[in-house]
Amino acid sequence: MPVPMDAFDDVRPAAECLDLLTGPVAAAIRDWRGSVPVRELRYVDTDPAIADTEPLVDRYGRWLLEQSANCVVVAGKRGGEVTLAACLVLSTTRVDVNGVVRRHLGARKASFAPMDTAVGDSGMEYGGITPIGLPASWPLLVDAAVADAPYALIGSGRRRGKLIVPGKALAELPGATVLEGLGVA
Repeated sequence: MPVPMDAFDDVRPAAECLDLLTGPVAAAIRDWRGSVPVRELRYVDTDPAIADTEPLVDRYGRWLLEQSANCVVVAGKRGGEVTLAACLVLSTTRVDVNGVVRRHLGARKASFAPMDTAVGDSGMEYGGITPIGLPASWPLLVDAAVADAPYALIGSGRRRGKLIVPGKALAELPGATVLEGLGVA
C-alpha cells in the first residue's frame, strides 16, 4: 500500500523546513518530545490554491483521501464559558461535533469556532490548521482511526505545504485524547 510520501517529488524532514512553517508549528517541531523521532515528521511543499482536501487529492492522487486528516477547531459552550478544542479526523469523515465532542467537553452546545477565532487563537492560516503547535490550553481530540494510521497527511499551519506524520505521533501530542467515533461517515 502506498504512503503519502509516495505522492510527492520533494519530501523533506519537517525539522529542516522550520522557516516554511508558522511560528507555533516551527516551535513545536523544534522542541519535539515523544516516542516518535522528529525525523519521522516530514514536510511537502504544495500550492496554496489546492490546500483543501478535494483539490489536493485531485492533483496528487485520489488514494491520498484515505490517508489525509483534517483538523478543525470547535467551540464548546456551557453557561458563559467557551472552551476551544481541536479535532483531528480522517478526511473521509466529519467531526461528530454535537455528539462525541460536546459530551467530551462537557458542553451544553458545541459548534465550529468562527474562522477569525480559529485563526487568531491558533496563530495558523485558515485551511492549514494543524494539531502540531496548538495552544497548550486546547484539548486535542484525535479520532482512533487517525491514531492508528501509519501516516497522515495534515496541514502545516499554512495553506502552502503539508506535513506527513505517523498517527502514533499525533496521538502523543500535548493535550491529545484519542476517541473512538470522533469521525463519522
